[in-house]
Amino acid sequence: MVRNVGLSAARPGAVLREERLRRGWTLGEVGARTGLPVSTLSKIENDKISLTYDKLARLSQALEIDISRLFGGQDAPQETVCGRRSITRANAGRSIDTENYGHRYLAADLLNKSFIPVVAEIRTRSLQEFGELITHEGEEFAYVLEGAVDLYTSMFAPVRLNVGDSIYFDSAIGHAYLAASDGPCRVLSICTGREAQLIAAGEKQQSADSSPALIVRRATAG
Repeated sequence: MVRNVGLSAARPGAVLREERLRRGWTLGEVGARTGLPVSTLSKIENDKISLTYDKLARLSQALEIDISRLFGGQDAPQETVCGRRSITRANAGRSIDTENYGHRYLAADLLNKSFIPVVAEIRTRSLQEFGELITHEGEEFAYVLEGAVDLYTSMFAPVRLNVGDSIYFDSAIGHAYLAASDGPCRVLSICTGREAQLIAAGEKQQSADSSPALIVRRATAG
């Protein structure tokens, strides 16, 4: 579930309920706007389900708020801002834990960013364990910080990336990072686009209630 490291605790479920009630929407209406089942939304509001970035992005777009609001921040004007900065100390940032990844979002206090920096700990070691490949809008750059990582995609042959290796790809392609060595495997991932617009493209999540892993569509690595 969403948790915070080194910053104030995030309560995305409370934000969802507050924004939903302010608009006079039922859970069913939010479900129609996000493609998420009512049962999943109820669990989110009651902090009983792990959240993936996909779910957060869908909610932020449906509620028309910046995704950082779901991390506990406040909305900011959309105009261009010059001269701002954000420092994220070691082991700090806001994190989302799933079965496949441990995501730590850097510069999470800055709203309306043009790209999203994330440190991801890779946890799974096989496609069968990972499940469906992930897709989302924009482009993605990944740099291996620790260990070895296999990147599977729906369009290209799997590639092994070691410490210091990097890759840049269209993140609308189905993809999955798998741990390929003993010990911690971590990558720095930078995704383009505004946070609220990084919505997974494809079918609705399958088994959304039973798995915190992001499931968008079946894709076969080739």
